[in-house]
Amino acid sequence: MQMYKPLLVRSPITIIFGGYLGSLMFLFFVTAVGNLEATLFGKNFQLKLPEIVLSMAISLIAAGMVHRICFTTCLIFSLMTIYYMNKLSQKTYAAVAPVAVPTKSRRHK
Repeated sequence: MQMYKPLLVRSPITIIFGGYLGSLMFLFFVTAVGNLEATLFGKNFQLKLPEIVLSMAISLIAAGMVHRICFTTCLIFSLMTIYYMNKLSQKTYAAVAPVAVPTKSRRHK
């Protein structure tokens, strides 16, 4: 993003695109950290808040060094990204609990 800074700050649309690039960097950082932890600690290990905050901070700093509006749009896009990642993860990996079926009693009144 630093290499293309003159192109990214040329117009408002490209500034917003710079924030989107920062959110993609956030997505890749979160994926990389999650894969590293799954490799080191086992498949059932999940990302916690500190890892997400660290990935968010790194991507926000990188976007903020391009333009301050890139920082803001990166934050917005990253929050949307983490919301949809969580939604997809819950849909894919959530354990389905069996539903209790009510039984009829055989006692007559």
